Amino acid sequence: MAPKFKKKRKSGRPLIKLRSRGCADRPLDYKDLEHLETYLTPQGQILSRRRTGYSAKCQRDLKRSIKRARHLALLPFVG
Repeated sequence: MAPKFKKKRKSGRPLIKLRSRGCADRPLDYKDLEHLETYLTPQGQILSRRRTGYSAKCQRDLKRSIKRARHLALLPFVG
């Protein structure tokens, strides 16, 4: 039997998962910028559910909080 190898992403960089315990652990708030910035890429895009580990409901809450912070000019828009 051939040895099994880990699959690589097309870009060559490893897939990093944050794997949080869910949004019930720490409520999402648009004013908590340090917490929200962990769910943004360096370009300002919101990370996917697969990367954050959030459920669908918690991911929607995350999206809503980030968009509120962007509207109030606390976070940058996608450039």
